[in-house]
Amino acid sequence: MQQQYILRIDCPDEKGLVHKITGVLYHNDLNVMRTDEFVDRESGYFFMRTEFAGDTDENKIVSGLIGILPSRANISLNKISKKNIIILATKEHHCLGDLLIRHHFNELNANILCVISNHEILHSLTSKFDIPFHYISHDNKSREEHETEVLKLIDTYQPDFLVLAKYMRVLTAQFSNHFPNRIINIHHSFLPAFIGASPYRQAYQRGVKIIGATAHIVNENLDEGPIIAQSVIPVDHTENATDMARLGRDVEKIVLAKALKLIFEDRVFVKDNKTVIFE
Repeated sequence: MQQQYILRIDCPDEKGLVHKITGVLYHNDLNVMRTDEFVDRESGYFFMRTEFAGDTDENKIVSGLIGILPSRANISLNKISKKNIIILATKEHHCLGDLLIRHHFNELNANILCVISNHEILHSLTSKFDIPFHYISHDNKSREEHETEVLKLIDTYQPDFLVLAKYMRVLTAQFSNHFPNRIINIHHSFLPAFIGASPYRQAYQRGVKIIGATAHIVNENLDEGPIIAQSVIPVDHTENATDMARLGRDVEKIVLAKALKLIFEDRVFVKDNKTVIFE
C-alpha cells in the first residue's frame, strides 16, 4: 500500500493557488484523494488541506511548494499516522475514562503514552487499561515548581499533544508556550460564557436554559484559546447546579472526543485566535 500524507497550507490568498499546489503533486506522480480549501475574505487568507498518496521525497515536495507559494506560506506535510499524546487529569473520571475506552478499542487515532495527575484517585482506573500513571503532587510547591516537575516528565515522552481531561490546574503562560497549539482542553461551559471556576453554579444562578461544553486550544489567557468544538443541551428551572454538572459531563465527553478527532486528523488550522476546520 502506498504511503498516505496530509498536506496543510495557509498563506495570503492569490489567484491560482489550488492549481499550483495540485500541480506540484501531479508532477511528482502523486494521487490526490481529497482536498478542501477556504479563503477568509476579510483577511485575504487562504487555507488548504489535501490528502494524497504515493512514494515521494517529502523534502522535494516541500521545496517545490516553497518555490510557487507566497513567501509567508506555512507548509505542513505529515504522513498519516496516529498521534502520541499525554493526558493530564485531576479527580474527575468521565473524560479520562471515555478516552481510555476509545483508546482500548482503537477509536482514538492516538497512542496514549501516559496519564499524569496531581492526585492519585485516577490511578486504579488508568491501571485497568495498562497505561502508565504518574502522580505528581502539587502540595507544598509553587505553581512553577510543580510545572517544572511535570515538564521534566513530559519531555521524557516527547508527545505530539497534551490533552487536559478535566485537569483542574491553571497553567502558566510559560508552560502553555512550551507547547504552542498542542494543548487541548475541555471546558465545562459554552465559552465565552462562565469563564473560570464553578461554571455550572454560575449558569444556575443566571437561570440559563442551555448548558454546554467547549474544547479549545490552550494559550496564555485562561479559557480564551482558539475554539475547536462546542455543544449544548437544554435545561430548565427544575435542574440545580448539581444536576447541571451531571448532565454536562456527558456533553464534555462528546465535545472533547470530537475535538481530538479533528486535531488528530490534522483538520484544524489556527489563525490568530480563531480556527478554520475542515470536517
